[in-house]
Amino acid sequence: MTRALTCSSAIALVFLATAARADVTPQEVWASWQAMATSAGQELTVGNTADSGQMVEVTDLVITYKDQLGGSMGITLDKLTFADNGDGTVTVAMPESYPLQMVFPQSDEGPGSIKLTISQPGAAIVAGGSADETSYQLTAPQTAITLDEVTDHTGKVLDTKADLTLTEVTGGYKMTKSGDEMGLDSAFAAKTAVLNMSGSESDGSGSGKVAVSFADVSGATKGNFLGPEMMANMATALNAGFTLDTSLTFGAVAMDFDITEGNGPTKMVANATGGGFNIAMSKDRMTYGTSLDGAKFTVSGAEIPFPQLELAFAESAFSVAMPVSKSDSPQDFSYLTKVVDLTVSEEVWGLFDPAATLARDPATLIVDLKGKGFWTKDIMDPEVRMDGAAPPGELHSLDLTQVLAKAAGAEVSAVGGMTFDNTDLATFEGMPRPDGKVTVNIKGVTKLVDNLIALGFLSEDDAMGFRMGLAMFARPGAGPDELVSEIEFKDGGLFANGMQMR
Repeated sequence: MTRALTCSSAIALVFLATAARADVTPQEVWASWQAMATSAGQELTVGNTADSGQMVEVTDLVITYKDQLGGSMGITLDKLTFADNGDGTVTVAMPESYPLQMVFPQSDEGPGSIKLTISQPGAAIVAGGSADETSYQLTAPQTAITLDEVTDHTGKVLDTKADLTLTEVTGGYKMTKSGDEMGLDSAFAAKTAVLNMSGSESDGSGSGKVAVSFADVSGATKGNFLGPEMMANMATALNAGFTLDTSLTFGAVAMDFDITEGNGPTKMVANATGGGFNIAMSKDRMTYGTSLDGAKFTVSGAEIPFPQLELAFAESAFSVAMPVSKSDSPQDFSYLTKVVDLTVSEEVWGLFDPAATLARDPATLIVDLKGKGFWTKDIMDPEVRMDGAAPPGELHSLDLTQVLAKAAGAEVSAVGGMTFDNTDLATFEGMPRPDGKVTVNIKGVTKLVDNLIALGFLSEDDAMGFRMGLAMFARPGAGPDELVSEIEFKDGGLFANGMQMR
């Protein structure tokens, strides 16, 4: 969390330095830019300011920020100009490159400090609007961030190099300020983004390099941001009006990892057709999601018992949406995780099934749930403990939109829904009493069990116990090797296919 807060502040510094707030005149732009920076908790030191009426020129500008955890950061701009375009807009000219330094709170883990150089030759920033609502457009043929130095927590310089380069960068932003609140509505796009990293351990025990490239990167952020004092407690900030909605998508991605350790080199090459992530927060709810499509990973190394391991999937996704504030009435939540058409190389299958007894069909796992519940505590408050004896919330309903597990020729799926009586915690020994039904369909499991016996993974005794359990909870389905089980909770009891089990 410390690193996340510090990095967020660094991004804010870079943003303010590369996308200065604008008004209709250079003087108002510069004044509002200073106000915006100081409202975000940053300090400005100005070497000199020259105002010719049509242009404001600022030299030797230093922007610094210190957080409550002991971290700090700073940007130095040798010259910054605000020029009147004569049409109600202002051109903001930045240095082609400038340094950024970050010092992290004292810790035995992670870096102690980093020094970066941000380069944006040919960047053009045109701003316009009013004192209350500012918008601007940014274009840059290329933007690069280069890691100049990184130290550990003792101050020792580490052997680490890194650079991030974006090409054909475009962006549009609108900023509004009301009291201590700042509104932001922004979007950006880049044709490509390439990250390169390399380094080695100081004791010579290992080294590595990583290269990652993305095509067609685009993102958007909307939000209402508060002062740093308010943001120190997320629960307080959310209740005071903090909101955030940000997303990032990308097209084709390629990754190349080459790591050498004492046991030898390990190499991984990965490709995907696209993906992205999104996160949104308000006092009512939080949503978070990631996705990656058309992915393939190839790994080789000294600890892999064959030349290389290949793994691929057609689609993967994770998302969660839930309330975040304390309430006394049920609210919607949802959860999704899935990996579709997962395959592994034949060499892996050959380790335990050389005769191809098991079906090699792609595997799929999908868990898609939704329901209603509420928190009895503000879970975003750092003072709130989530590991106490009493649960921090109540579950009122749960619907299985889709549950699917498919692999080795067998398939298990489930749909249904339940409600929960939170006034009855005795019937099911501390769990709120459920009422509802879940229907489970099972296909190909008999053949799978026979194959596992043939391969020696299951004994006849173990298989007999498994089959007896299926017989208790399932009945024959519509087709061969198909079973159906209707699990129902009602009147405080548990029923399977109409037979009371509890």
